[in-house]
Amino acid sequence: MTYKSTARRAGLAVSMMGVMASVLPTATATASAPVHGRAATAAPAWCPAVAGHQVDCGQVDRPLVAGKPELGKVKVSYAVVRHRAPGPAEGTVAVNPGGPGETSIDKAEAFAWGLEGLLKDHDLLLVDPRGTGESQPVPCGVTDAEYRFGTRDRQRAAVERCAENLGPKAAGYTSAATADDIDAVRARLGVRKLSLYGLSYGTYLMPVYASRHPERVRSIVLSGAFPLALDPLARPSAQAVSSTLRRVCERGTPVACDGERAVKDLATTAARLRAEPMTVPVTTGHGVYKKRFTEDKLANLMFEAASSQVGLEPDKPSLLGRLPHALDRFVNGDTAPLRKLVQEEGETGSTVDQAPYIAVTCNDYRRAWSKDAPPSVRWRQYDAALAAARPGEHGAFSAKGFTEGTTDAGDVCIGWPRENTPGPQPTKPGLPDVPVLVLSGDLDANTPDASGKKAAGQFRNSRFFSVRNTGHVPELEPSRCVTGVSSRFLRTGEPGDTSCLRALPPIAVTPVRG
Repeated sequence: MTYKSTARRAGLAVSMMGVMASVLPTATATASAPVHGRAATAAPAWCPAVAGHQVDCGQVDRPLVAGKPELGKVKVSYAVVRHRAPGPAEGTVAVNPGGPGETSIDKAEAFAWGLEGLLKDHDLLLVDPRGTGESQPVPCGVTDAEYRFGTRDRQRAAVERCAENLGPKAAGYTSAATADDIDAVRARLGVRKLSLYGLSYGTYLMPVYASRHPERVRSIVLSGAFPLALDPLARPSAQAVSSTLRRVCERGTPVACDGERAVKDLATTAARLRAEPMTVPVTTGHGVYKKRFTEDKLANLMFEAASSQVGLEPDKPSLLGRLPHALDRFVNGDTAPLRKLVQEEGETGSTVDQAPYIAVTCNDYRRAWSKDAPPSVRWRQYDAALAAARPGEHGAFSAKGFTEGTTDAGDVCIGWPRENTPGPQPTKPGLPDVPVLVLSGDLDANTPDASGKKAAGQFRNSRFFSVRNTGHVPELEPSRCVTGVSSRFLRTGEPGDTSCLRALPPIAVTPVRG
């Protein structure tokens, strides 16, 4: 395609399998085609077609908010891509591609391509989370472009407007509710246990499922991972921006830039934008608008946008590979290269509504204030947490500048209502003792290695691997090395030969001259 996610990270910058869809052949099978004698059933119009596979689709009715029938129900839609071989499946793998707010069903063919070997004898379960895709989308009047590119004041106002428009139904959009929906689908299908495969936000959702339904989990793969006890001030990402710049500069042949110089240029650029923001005209399908490019927008560009698609086409220019040159030119008085990157990123904004992203992150994620506190107290608690950040904890940025560059952390949810909304998701729930594989791209500042290691540490029986020269998420790389490792793990409980994870080629980097 390229498929731009409508919600990042934990803000999935680009849906891994959505991007892969750009290189896939078009399916020719019908969604209800029988395979190995299994009876075909009438499929709903939205049921996807996957070449060589029978795909079964359906819906389950679920309460929007448990215990409050007056708020109604939601139809949760699912698709099962059936295995190719005769006989019963050896297992069923449930995949979530991230967001919050990413859809799964429309990516069926891309997932099947990435997990082709596993689908010989395993079924693939795709569930569109409530409020997304085929599971009754819910609008709250906040668009992707408005939310991602607005000033911090406007982002906070958008969160409050979203909550007001959703009203008491906002309480229905949580990771716990989505996890229970997945289990309801599992029960409908008569599957005893699921193997869980979470990408980006899916690495948060799947441990929530595992904590709520531990007896139903066979194994888990988490890719582009962050822990349930994520840092509300986003320090791991801030620090990873600098290490990522160093790595891309070191690995090119010939070396294209000096990593330490690039980090110093970043710090200088952040300080200048903090003192004097830059105005950049951006052209979209809805006209031209002036983007105010501040330290926080630089932070977002560096850790979120620059982490996406890294490794998909390593020999072609990427945002991350162009940044050292752009920072060098900015420091030396030439703003044009950085302006161009800002313009290109601004053009990705869409009109897709952000209700699922805002509601889940504001309901679930750990905060630097008490959910039950009134607004004035929340602000005092948050300001105290920010003031307590030690020098250097946010890398080349100020603490305020970096946290305001996040769309799911910092103070963005500080106006989310305390009435009629659930408390944050527990950060240390009981988790099953099952095999767990955690993967991180070592050029990913969005969910960096440090976060992946903490995600792995939540489980007793886990293995962590850093995938060289890939970003968020490492499955983006086209050789299927990463999906091959994860497929072996899901089949056997062991990753097997992982040498390819360290042998992926470095990305192209624009040379810095002089």
